[in-house]
Amino acid sequence: MATDSRQAVAKSVSAPPRYNLLRGRPWLQVCGGFFLLALALLPFADLKVYPSEPGQELLRIALGVITPNWYDWPALGQALLQTVSFALIAVVISVVVGFGLALIFHARSVRVFCASIRAVHELFWALILMQVFGLSATTGVLAIAIPYAGIFAKVFAEILEQQAPLPQHALAPSSSLLSRWLYTRLPQAWPQIVAYTRYRFECALRSSTILGFIGLPTLGFYFETAFKQGQYSQAACLLWALFALIASLRYWLHAKLIPLYVIIAFWLLPESAPVNGQYFWQFISHDIWPRTLQQGLLWETVQWYGSQLWTTLLPAAGYTLVLSLIALVLTGILATLIYPIASRPLAGRGAFIGHGALLMLRSTPEMVLAFVLLLVCGPSALPALLALAIHNSGLIGYLVARASDELPQRIDACRGFNLYSYQITPQIFPYLLTLLLYRWEVIMRETAILGILGVTTLGFYVDSAFAEIRYDKALLLVVVAALLNIAVDFFARQTRRYCGLSESRAVFSELKLKR
Repeated sequence: MATDSRQAVAKSVSAPPRYNLLRGRPWLQVCGGFFLLALALLPFADLKVYPSEPGQELLRIALGVITPNWYDWPALGQALLQTVSFALIAVVISVVVGFGLALIFHARSVRVFCASIRAVHELFWALILMQVFGLSATTGVLAIAIPYAGIFAKVFAEILEQQAPLPQHALAPSSSLLSRWLYTRLPQAWPQIVAYTRYRFECALRSSTILGFIGLPTLGFYFETAFKQGQYSQAACLLWALFALIASLRYWLHAKLIPLYVIIAFWLLPESAPVNGQYFWQFISHDIWPRTLQQGLLWETVQWYGSQLWTTLLPAAGYTLVLSLIALVLTGILATLIYPIASRPLAGRGAFIGHGALLMLRSTPEMVLAFVLLLVCGPSALPALLALAIHNSGLIGYLVARASDELPQRIDACRGFNLYSYQITPQIFPYLLTLLLYRWEVIMRETAILGILGVTTLGFYVDSAFAEIRYDKALLLVVVAALLNIAVDFFARQTRRYCGLSESRAVFSELKLKR
């Protein structure tokens, strides 16, 4: 009897999760298919490294990283505060709107609307809103709040649906739908809602920083200026300030202080010029539509759309999709390689150093990484691919490392490379694949927007159209980018179902970032 009991215990501890045994084939097929597809698409991506001698410049950058300095500390403080102000007000607005939409998310029209607004990147929204509100605080706040409202609506709806329905039976049958949500579902979901909101605020800080690249007075504006002027100590100081801001969120972002923070944030925002309603109406009724359509020339309008489809839309969308697929596979490879540095079973006591390294990777916006890598690789797609892979592998690697800490370990488990290769990675890989497929939509959005740096993705043509005051073409490109994101999200969701992977686990795993 004792022998049988010991064998049962050993079997329960050593056996891998059930889904590894039952679902191994589908996700292995999917991984192999993505890898082979990425290899086949490599010749279509401009990955050329242009001849240069960046050694001396890289040494200057490295020296700037270890010797950060800023010439005007009050200006740096103001940039930090305005970065936080844009992010905070945008998140507060999007949380309120997103929660209201989450309550009616079961309606197809609401789901389509939320998918549409979150599929457009914050920078695209900023470029559109600039034509109406100018380079103002309204542009910055709405550029973040609009897509985030769609994201909050989706995630909040999923969190609420995961809660137990049993407490609803304690209410009177005549209770309204709102009462049922407020007294049963919301109290259960509240900790997860708060945790996800904190994580999304971290994302908003990065988005607010990136808005500086189009001229808003956030950290990104000063970083671009300092980097272009070769002031690498100043640029590094801004990055270290962003890292410190994100790393210290748990110490200063408290729920009781948020109302006070919001009041201060409104006071700190830059002034916005008054908006002329006539300009807004002209933009939505005249500027964004082709001239032939306004003149009632239907056949010429069809010809114009056809020419745009073949000359711009299909090449730009196709190249964006190609780069996003390659970046997705590269992210998976890097995340698999780097998660051990933050895993306690693999890194031991040094795991906290790995946590810090992965925090820096995930806290550095892709635009900033690509901006720096352009100096090394030249104006090709390679800096964009590396920036996407580095940022996303830092985030996914952190989550996978946290999950590996929770795996049961045998007393006689192997150590070192064997532990990584034969025990932990095989068990954790389906979870890593789930996160990759969940992040594909984000990678697609970032791939499109990195075109602003010169890569011929959708963002390149959107930026050029706005520069040429071709608002009709710009809007058409933004719509195509949104449709492409929606299609990728649908395909990724179907792939997760085919592999038997849990989407809700990917959603809730992001909450670990703030625990």
